[in-house]
Amino acid sequence: MIAQFFIILKDYLIEVLPFLAIGFSLSGLVHEFVPTRWVERHLGGRGLKPILYSTVVGMLLPICCLGSLPVAVSLHQKGAKLGPVLAFLVATPATSITALLVCYALLGIKFTAFIFFAVILMGLIMGIIGSLIRLAPQGTAAETVTDPVCGMSVNLEKALKTEYRGRSYYFCSPHCQETFSKEADRYAAAGELVRSIKGRLLSAFKFGFVDMVRRIGPELLLGLVLAALVVAITPVGKFVGDYLGGGFGYLFSLIFGLLMYICSTASPPMVDAFISQGMNIGAGMVLLLVGPITSWGTILVLRKEFGGKTLLIYLAVICITALASGYIFSII
Repeated sequence: MIAQFFIILKDYLIEVLPFLAIGFSLSGLVHEFVPTRWVERHLGGRGLKPILYSTVVGMLLPICCLGSLPVAVSLHQKGAKLGPVLAFLVATPATSITALLVCYALLGIKFTAFIFFAVILMGLIMGIIGSLIRLAPQGTAAETVTDPVCGMSVNLEKALKTEYRGRSYYFCSPHCQETFSKEADRYAAAGELVRSIKGRLLSAFKFGFVDMVRRIGPELLLGLVLAALVVAITPVGKFVGDYLGGGFGYLFSLIFGLLMYICSTASPPMVDAFISQGMNIGAGMVLLLVGPITSWGTILVLRKEFGGKTLLIYLAVICITALASGYIFSII
């Protein structure tokens, strides 16, 4: 069993590392190049529009649930509200263009069309409910920024702030802020010169692969270890034909999907195999939805970043909407 565990863990690492690399890269690029004002304008407002933006963008990005976590955390740090962030975390791993093509090839147009619209609906529902959650303030390490006038490092939370041409500038004192306002072009140009493209790319790399790995890497690794343990010690295939043709299949798919890591591209072959052995098609749809969206890594990072209350609501919404979607799919 120990040897099997390490083989499965190795397979998981090989499968997720490319997506994690994409996710950490995108988180660094978001942190460095996406203006805070843009995030606040498009993902920081109230209503359905920011949630819809997050859902659509999430469905287009080719990253898994683990890879989407650093991007979501970066967006939240930039000012995105919790609703759009949770919608992003649902829609991003749930499907992709590649996953839809694989689903169509193995399961047909009915499965493919249903999961496409089901993911959009789940993202919107999650975002709407997430917008109602009030996060408790959490202490974080103080971030420092450089005053463009005097060059002094300033605590971001205590710095004076000025917006100029879509960028935020921070100052140690009213004097530096006033000096900047009188010659904004000069100081902004000097700042841009110092922060060349090469420097900004290095900064993005440091944030994505050092800061974010340090922040959520242990939870992601622990999540993969737990998922590998579940696979190594739980016999699955022999139960399918005997027990998963009826209502029990829904419960199995829900629990199996919550505990396992299954990317959206790998889930259609697994569901096709289960259905061919007798699994209810509604239960298969539940697994297609829940498997890619959740993982131990997602659970651990969500709890750390947004609190236990948010995590419980997140899981409850996924369970209810996935079960409802599966049942509706089985009767249409």
